[in-house]
Amino acid sequence: MLDQLVESKSHAGEDSKRGGLLLTTFVLLSMVLVSAWLYSLFAKDFAMGGDDLSLDTLVAPPVIEEAPEPEPEKQPEQQKDPNVDIRKEIIAAMTETPPKPPDTVSVVKNTIPPRDPNKFTVQGDRNYSATNAPPPDYQGPVNTSGTGSNSGNFGGGGDSDTGGAAPPPAPPKPKVPKQISGGVLNGKATSLPKPPYPPAARAVRASGAVSVQVLIDEGGSVVSASAVSGHPLLRAAAVQAARGARFSPTMLSGQPVKVSGLITYNFVP
Repeated sequence: MLDQLVESKSHAGEDSKRGGLLLTTFVLLSMVLVSAWLYSLFAKDFAMGGDDLSLDTLVAPPVIEEAPEPEPEKQPEQQKDPNVDIRKEIIAAMTETPPKPPDTVSVVKNTIPPRDPNKFTVQGDRNYSATNAPPPDYQGPVNTSGTGSNSGNFGGGGDSDTGGAAPPPAPPKPKVPKQISGGVLNGKATSLPKPPYPPAARAVRASGAVSVQVLIDEGGSVVSASAVSGHPLLRAAAVQAARGARFSPTMLSGQPVKVSGLITYNFVP
């Protein structure tokens, strides 16, 4: 039985030698591979320093020309109004002494207006009165033509042929308010029903005046009513009676308007 026993011993020393040999071999192979890779990297010629990259010609980018701005349209020159009064025939005013007696006497009404002694007047082919004509001793330039509205220093426009000044603008119409206050309206009512005396108020002998605020439309009818003062037991009856009141339409500047005011009821037990 003892001859079948197997003798066992430790192999730790051999295993450490084998592991060191394998590690050394691995390190050497790694160094060889890295060296070969570095050599191939630096030894290769990438043609970075050759003549292929030399700059022969510098080309400028194309210039984009902007479209020319359109020329502004010329506005037609506006003619100026005459700066003086013009008459087809210069006739003295009634307040002036005529320079000479008329050659002929006629009963036909003369359509040529007399000149204004306070304005400079010239003879022309039409009758025209400038709004800002210069005084009679004016010595400046004279303009007797033109139909525009730009008249410079004198003649801000006028009335041709008739010789009168341009009519002033019509005054604006006054603004009519939509509603006015009428104060106490009892005396203005055409129909003012009396409120009934509530039994509850009679039981406690409630009395006194109740004021009701009302709004009357353009036709004279009460469109809203609310009590503003008085005994609480009397207010409902006063409001009900105020709603049945009728008034004449109130006119302001020829137009009917709404009216707000008070209706007062006196309750006596």
